[in-house]
Amino acid sequence: MWATPSPSTNRRLLVAWSLFSALNVVLMYLLPGQETVPFHFVWISLALVYGFTTWRTSWMVIALVAVVLTTGPVLVHHVAIGVIRWEECTEEPLMAAIFGVMVWHVHRRQLLLREVQRISELERRRYEMQQLFVRLASHELRTPITVARGYTELVRAVHQDPATVEDTEIVLEELDKVSRITHRLVTLIQVDQPHPLSPVDVDAELLRIVRRWQPTAERDWVSRSEIGYAQLNPERFEAALDCLLENAVKFTEPGDRIEVTGRRDHDEWTVRVRDTGSGISHQTVYQLLTGPPGQGTSTGTGLGLAIVRAVIESLGGRITLSGEPGKATTVTLRVPQPVRVTPEIGPAVPVGAEVVPLAGV
Repeated sequence: MWATPSPSTNRRLLVAWSLFSALNVVLMYLLPGQETVPFHFVWISLALVYGFTTWRTSWMVIALVAVVLTTGPVLVHHVAIGVIRWEECTEEPLMAAIFGVMVWHVHRRQLLLREVQRISELERRRYEMQQLFVRLASHELRTPITVARGYTELVRAVHQDPATVEDTEIVLEELDKVSRITHRLVTLIQVDQPHPLSPVDVDAELLRIVRRWQPTAERDWVSRSEIGYAQLNPERFEAALDCLLENAVKFTEPGDRIEVTGRRDHDEWTVRVRDTGSGISHQTVYQLLTGPPGQGTSTGTGLGLAIVRAVIESLGGRITLSGEPGKATTVTLRVPQPVRVTPEIGPAVPVGAEVVPLAGV
């Protein structure tokens, strides 16, 4: 995109064009029968200077009238002395019409550029507001939640009567829910920002993440993986897995199984999270997969799955969801990667896979 010329540059170009055009008009007059070249030079130079300068509408009209009133009489004079025919005078209105069409298209382009600049400015402001929200959510929202939780736990410690304990337990649960929603909102906003990818041992990551979740719920945790190394961002990948495991814990009971498995095929690697909890209805599956990211459902806000979708789609992958009410729910993450990645030399030919089990923990 060309930078807008300064007023002094505009003036210099207009003066130079005026002198060049005047010279060509003189040549038209002095070269009867050979006026075609200087005549077209006048119009070509007008088009060029119009494209490289900023014109007011009045300037454009004055310049157009000046060209017609200077070149037109020369053509008429040459017709009068019998050097050229009357038909050659039609070039004057034709060139003026061509210039008018060019001006119209340039005007349309300028309007489009102004609209693009307006949209770009709106996007810049939206990004600044987004960053402001991230900062506020990271501090201004989390701090009051922490303070409120501290006071609630203090009240529960001081008052041991069953009614107070029950009420404070509800308050703590709601504060935890608000804290999780805040964290997910911040993660969802940040997930669209550029992030570096590096070779990561997915098997070790899955094992570590499942072990971290193990003390949080009495479930039959199982982890098996044979993916090896893959190109991803470990923080974003962990955030996605945390969302899936949190949902799995939410919809299971003590003794239910939560299974995390990974495998590598010829052209992709997959991670599957399956639980034997309350399951999921076909209608909810349809809403989650076809609705916009973050759309709420009867089972939650939808922010967790939106984070997972954003992370996996940034890797060029896709997410599938299946389940049956009262039996099981399975979420599968598929990421295309035709060759195995190693931390030392990057992509390499696929080799044998390693299995890292974590069963019956």
